[in-house]
Amino acid sequence: MQTLENPTFPRPRVDPADRAPRREPRFKMWIVVALLLVGAGIIAGVVPRLRAHKLLAAEMRDLSIATVNVVSAEREKPTSLLTLPAEIKPLMETPIFARANGYLKSYKVDIGSKVAAGDLIAEIDLPELDQEIQSASAELKRAQAALELSKTTAARWTELRKTDSVSEQESAEKTADLALKSAMSDTARANLGRLEQLKNYSHIVAPFAGVITARNADVGDLVSANSARELFHLAALDKLRVFVNVPQTLAAKVVVGSSAELVPTESRSLKFAAKVVRTAGSISPATRTMLTELEVENPRGQILSGSYAQVIFNELERDMPLVVPSNTMIYRPEGAQVALVTPDNKIELRRVETGRDFGHTIEIISGVTPADKLVINPADSIATGQAVQVAPANDR
Repeated sequence: MQTLENPTFPRPRVDPADRAPRREPRFKMWIVVALLLVGAGIIAGVVPRLRAHKLLAAEMRDLSIATVNVVSAEREKPTSLLTLPAEIKPLMETPIFARANGYLKSYKVDIGSKVAAGDLIAEIDLPELDQEIQSASAELKRAQAALELSKTTAARWTELRKTDSVSEQESAEKTADLALKSAMSDTARANLGRLEQLKNYSHIVAPFAGVITARNADVGDLVSANSARELFHLAALDKLRVFVNVPQTLAAKVVVGSSAELVPTESRSLKFAAKVVRTAGSISPATRTMLTELEVENPRGQILSGSYAQVIFNELERDMPLVVPSNTMIYRPEGAQVALVTPDNKIELRRVETGRDFGHTIEIISGVTPADKLVINPADSIATGQAVQVAPANDR
């Protein structure tokens, strides 16, 4: 039988040295936990401060680098110098006059009629010329008869001279008379040929293909070969000549073969290709311009001869000088300069040669290219080698 322990009976004492080995592992664990908590607290407090300090340092560094707006040099925009007034004329044109005296018998064409080379335009009645031809024909026959008689006489006297039946003087006279009659016959023949040629002028024909642009005679009108009266006017309109006065500043750039566009004044929506075919090669001292001739095809007759138009020289636009905004220029004792931003975001001060001043823009003859980035409103203290940063395009 098990004996119950008396609760009031005191328990035996346990030496603390016997318990120490059991408490030591737990104590070390709490020390490690405490150290971990302290480390976590330090990290949680220091790391944000370090990050904030780093960000602040980067921000201060960025703020210490100037931010600049940049712009590129551009070709000068086309101006009135590139669009020049021009005068249009036919490639060929001629007035047609009467070459013989008579009356206009009929005409086969009127204004606007297209004709080919050799086409009959009009007929002239030449009654007086017909009489002159008959008279000249009779004169030729008389001269030919006298010539035949003179040939026979000269031959006979030549034979008689061989037998001394006639004197040498008489033989020489007959030979000279033969030469005279021969010349008179030739003269009569030439006169008849001239009159017959004039007879051909009773038919007026077109010297080249074109369009009749004027008719100044009616049937029955008296026409004269010596009159300054123009009967018809013929012009070739399939190809036109365009005359333009190019200013001295652009004259050197306009050469034979250069292309251009012709814009009629009455219809600016239409454009026709034109080409420079010749230039005067000199500047007019009166206007300081160079006369330039272009050719333009006009097969459909859309361009009216004699009208004015505008000529645009497309090739000159590519050769226009560079212009930059006026607020990119720096004027120092060294001369005119601009501040360029290099690919590594450094400033480079470069001297430039300026041309015309247009107010908001300035013409640059040399020193920059369209690929260069120019600083807008550069500071007075800006210097070569200075580090900068370029503002985004949407912030400019």
